[in-house]
Amino acid sequence: MDWPSKYRPRHMEEVVGNTTVLRQMVEWGRSWTKESKPLLLYGKPGTGKTSSVYALATDLGWEIIELNASDQRTKDVILRIAGVSSVTGSLTGAARKLILLDEADNLHGTADRGGARAILDVIKSARQPIILVANDLFGIPSEIRSRCEPVQFRALPSRSIVPRLRYICSAERISCDEPALQEIAGAAGGDMRAAITMLEASAIGRNTVLEIDVTTSRKDTRSTVFDLVAAVYGRARGEELMKIAYEVDETPDTLEQWIEANTVHIKSPASFALAYGMLSRSDEYIGLTFRQQYYTLWRYATALMVLGVSDAAGGVGIHARISPPERWRKMGSYRKQRTVRTSLLRKIAEGLHMSQLVLRDSYLTPVSLLAERDPGSFVRDFSLDADELNMLIHDKALAQKVIREELEREKAREKEYEAEVKEKKKRTLRKEEKKEAGKAEEKKGMEIAGEEREAGRGEEKEKEPQVSPDKGEEEKRPPRTQKTLFDGFRDR
Repeated sequence: MDWPSKYRPRHMEEVVGNTTVLRQMVEWGRSWTKESKPLLLYGKPGTGKTSSVYALATDLGWEIIELNASDQRTKDVILRIAGVSSVTGSLTGAARKLILLDEADNLHGTADRGGARAILDVIKSARQPIILVANDLFGIPSEIRSRCEPVQFRALPSRSIVPRLRYICSAERISCDEPALQEIAGAAGGDMRAAITMLEASAIGRNTVLEIDVTTSRKDTRSTVFDLVAAVYGRARGEELMKIAYEVDETPDTLEQWIEANTVHIKSPASFALAYGMLSRSDEYIGLTFRQQYYTLWRYATALMVLGVSDAAGGVGIHARISPPERWRKMGSYRKQRTVRTSLLRKIAEGLHMSQLVLRDSYLTPVSLLAERDPGSFVRDFSLDADELNMLIHDKALAQKVIREELEREKAREKEYEAEVKEKKKRTLRKEEKKEAGKAEEKKGMEIAGEEREAGRGEEKEKEPQVSPDKGEEEKRPPRTQKTLFDGFRDR
């Protein structure tokens, strides 16, 4: 077993760093109810997000159900595993089942088709606690983020990593110099898992680890797009900017969208225009690259967008949250609308027994007019949600109001049904009690009648006349006849 797995924290008190966040998780777990929001843990890799979830489940005695990027997270798989688990109890006797969706920001491609929508459905109907884990907060769809409680795990400082490394050395009976531990902790960049991996690599075949032994086992640090955007609008020099740009694992067209989304931080109109001029020129090179398939032009596009916008910004810096590309938000909104439209057409077409194509081309307008007159009946008859009703009547406030009213009616009907069931149980119980009482009275009456019969027999025996022995013998003699008289004379 590798050291990161061997020395993975088993309880919350063993997790290093992020003390405030860990207390928040424990409080959430202890006070969890069906109305509690799911937790969304995000932060750099190796900061203890997934380990803290398992430690929390262990401390609270919960069973854990995990889905990560190695699984095929299609809609059917998520609803079958996470969906069923979120509304059912545990078979192992655990107090609750914790649904863990690790690497939630990696829902992409055909392997995870429909996964985001399925996760949203699971969150809406869950009766068990749910925790999502992600490295990039903005890699998760906004409709999922809005229904979760975000919790940020920050990178661990070197002073927090060193004691853990020292403990592992002691457990493995390895002597490690303090400068070597400091070197590993600094090279890890706040990643505890990377620090333990480097320590293990440095200790292979050695009983003593010196500083010189860890110089070749540094973590392969790569900058993120957030680092690049902060550097472009900050005071970084040209060489440093280009180095960060080449370290970011994104294509220039994606980098351009991120840089363009944060030009709002440039307040000067002249500087703003200059920055957009550079982005426009960079976009020309990106277009040439895709048209001619000559990817050497990407270096010019990168230099123009990074160095040009940095020069135009003049080191204004970003004093607020780094904004994701507006285009992504619009694309996500369009995908959501397309999903809602498909679901709406399917439900109404099935209810009216016609094809979706005919409904869309010929009858959607009259159906919309009918829905505007009586939206509540459409919600009940076709099981529409707020988004689907809004697309039909084009009134978001009214759609939400109708859905709330229908939910209240449904709750009232459920309460009435529960009251009827309780009353029926009470009536059944009363009937059974009366029946049992009647049986008891009948049994008691039979016992009393039996006692009376026994007593009557005793009295009859007492009233019977006492017969003398002689008289009794006479009564036992047969009656006299003519034959017996002659027999008597003959005997004489």
